[in-house]
Amino acid sequence: MSTQPTDDAAGSTSPQRIAVIGCGGWGTALAVLLDGAGHEATIWGVEPEYVEEMRRTRLNPRYLEGISIRESVGLTAEMADCVPGSDLVVAATPTIYMRAVCERLAGHLTGRQLVVNVAKGIEEETLLTGSQIIEDVCGKDVPLAGLYGPSHAEEVARGRPTTVVATSRHEELARRVQDVFMCPTFRVYTNTDLIGVELGAALKNVIAIAAGVCDGLGFGDNAKSALLTRGLAEIRRLGVAMGGRPATFAGLTGLGDLITTCVSPHGRNRAVGVRIGKGETLDEILADMQKVAEGVRTTRSALKLAERHGVEMPITRAVHALLFEGQDPLEAGCELMQRAPRPELDESV
Repeated sequence: MSTQPTDDAAGSTSPQRIAVIGCGGWGTALAVLLDGAGHEATIWGVEPEYVEEMRRTRLNPRYLEGISIRESVGLTAEMADCVPGSDLVVAATPTIYMRAVCERLAGHLTGRQLVVNVAKGIEEETLLTGSQIIEDVCGKDVPLAGLYGPSHAEEVARGRPTTVVATSRHEELARRVQDVFMCPTFRVYTNTDLIGVELGAALKNVIAIAAGVCDGLGFGDNAKSALLTRGLAEIRRLGVAMGGRPATFAGLTGLGDLITTCVSPHGRNRAVGVRIGKGETLDEILADMQKVAEGVRTTRSALKLAERHGVEMPITRAVHALLFEGQDPLEAGCELMQRAPRPELDESV
C-alpha cells in the first residue's frame, strides 16, 4: 500500500473545492489528503506571517513537522479567498477558538456549503460540542456534518491506513462526506448519531490524560487496560444520557479513538497525563506546549455535564482533581482502586 496520498485516490465524487479552516496539524493533514485525492484544497490560517512562511517553504514546522505541502494546496489568511467559492468547509479549529473563528466564518458562508467539523472538544462556558457551536453562531440551517475517529495527523499525512466516521443527522450529508474523503488510505464509514460520535471523540481525551498518568506512575498494562475499559463505560453513560446511541461508543469514535489516543506516542492528552504522573504541574506543562491538548478544558466541561445529567464519572472526576485541584497522582489512583465494590455491568456507576 502506498505511503503517500496519490492523485488517483479520489472517491466516487467529482473533484470538490474545499476550504480547510485552521492550519494546525489536523487541518494540514486533511488538506494534504484531499489534495492527493484530486480535490482543490485551500488552508486558511489566522496568522498572516505564519501562513506566508508555509506558502514559501511548503512546510508546517510548528504543527506538522516533516510533511511537505504540495504547490497545488492553497494557503491564505483571508477567508474571502477560499470560503465563498467552496463546496465544503472543514472546521479544523480547536474548540477553544471555534466560536471566534465561526464569527468570522459566518459572513462568508453562502448557505450551500457543507460545513464539516473535525474539532474534538466541548466548549467550557456553554458546554456545547463543536457542531453545536457552529449552529449557534452560523445558524441552524447550515448543512452540517462531522469527521472523527482514530486518526493522528502525522499518520494521515503520510498515507498510513486510517479509518474514520462521517457523521450527520442527515444520512445524505454523511454520505457526501464519505464520498469526498474516501480514498485507498482513508476509509470512511457513516453514522447518523452526531451527538454520540462527537461526545465519544471529545470525552476520550479526558481518559487519555488518565492513561498518561497511569504510564507516568509506572502502573503497568493491567491498570491501563482497566482504565480504558472503565473510562469507556463512563463515556457511554454520559453519551447515552445526552441522547447518543449505546452502539456508537463501541465503534470507531468510541472504543477505536480511545485506544489510539491512550496508547500512541503522538497523543497530546496522554503526554499531558504522563507529565502529571511524573510530578509536573499543569501550568508547567502548558507553558511549553505549542499544540492544544483538548482534554484539559474538556475535563471541566465533562464534569459539569455529568453533574447536569446526574451521571457518575469517577475517572473524569479524578482527572479534574489532578489538573485543577492539586491532588497527588498516586493518591488519586489509590482512591479509584478503593471505591466501593459494584457489579461490572451496573450502568449507573
